[in-house]
Amino acid sequence: MSKLTIRDIDLANKRVFVRVDFNVPLTEDGSAITDDTRIRATLPTIKYALQHNAKLILASHLGRPKGKVNPKYSLRPVAARLSELLAKELGKAVKVIFATDCIGEETAKLASELGAGQVLLLENLRYHAEEEANDPAFSKKLASLAELYVNDAFGSAHRAHASTEGITHFLKPAVAGLLMEKEITYLSKALENPEKPFVAIIGGSKISGKIDVVNNLLDKVDTLVIVGGMAYTFQRALGVTTGKSLVEEDRIDMAKAALDKAKAKGVQLLLPVDNILADKFADDAKTQLWDCSVNFPADWQGLDIGPKSITAIEKVIATAKTIVWNGPAGVFEFPNFAKGTNAIAKAIAANKACISIIGGGDSVSAINKTGLADQITHISTGGGASLEFLEGKKLPGVEALTDK
Repeated sequence: MSKLTIRDIDLANKRVFVRVDFNVPLTEDGSAITDDTRIRATLPTIKYALQHNAKLILASHLGRPKGKVNPKYSLRPVAARLSELLAKELGKAVKVIFATDCIGEETAKLASELGAGQVLLLENLRYHAEEEANDPAFSKKLASLAELYVNDAFGSAHRAHASTEGITHFLKPAVAGLLMEKEITYLSKALENPEKPFVAIIGGSKISGKIDVVNNLLDKVDTLVIVGGMAYTFQRALGVTTGKSLVEEDRIDMAKAALDKAKAKGVQLLLPVDNILADKFADDAKTQLWDCSVNFPADWQGLDIGPKSITAIEKVIATAKTIVWNGPAGVFEFPNFAKGTNAIAKAIAANKACISIIGGGDSVSAINKTGLADQITHISTGGGASLEFLEGKKLPGVEALTDK
């Protein structure tokens, strides 16, 4: 970890601006939180700051209000939930003061009046178009609320926005929170110094969003497993027709190039050997087991991997010392096509000798559904950010932090 963290600075009686990721799912009317995982993930940082007598100013975006005030995307329900979680965590009542805007006179007054150990949550940053535009004047207004800056929002670290990058030009030092530190530490170790054998499992629907990840990982892994919808583009690259399965015609050459690169590097690139085909895209579809080396029937589509594929992947996982998993093996939202994804989750959890890192919203949902999340070394909170990290890209929100 080459950046300063919250442990490296004196927080006592300082107003500390903490960029958090409270972009949580809400009910349709925006009145209640349906999953508080992201709030809980940043509790260690908040707790640390409060125990060191910081005056805490928390800021986040929520949803896509497109630069306008929209009550549906208010962070007000988050203030209430955070208050409950902190009371449990600290064993005493903690009032989370809520500011109805993230800038302006009223917000500045609330920030200036904060006492040590108090918490102020600002309203949705994206109510202002200047946030996503990384507007310097807006960044300066945010910075004026505090004396120190902490970024704990790994999920937004791949965006150069006012609250993740712009603010650091006006507020120093800019340091990583405990969640940000953990994310960077685990992902960096996997890419720079993994224990071998290193296995990466990349799934999901499209190759287009992940081809750079595949190419970067082929320089580092011992085995690369390709599953999910993107595997059918690879099947096509091998000359097999895939019926109505999801295929990106314009990416077949990229898949061919990845297969060639794996061969040249001596990397085992594992594709499904059998599939569960369906006659329609639905949980109640008729199914048949199909060998991947044979052309698919024209009107059928692959929605999950088959038992032989599962066995082959389980074998690879069992011997791995480092595992990175991003993306499901099938349409796991349909219980009848979740077997492959669930088997991967169980196999990773069963390998107690490996460092396991899971990233990407769907893989995280899958591991949560199986109830095995506590048996994974690290579950990344940032889908897009973890993907860009795995691609080898520099993340603006991380680069902006002060070096040690």
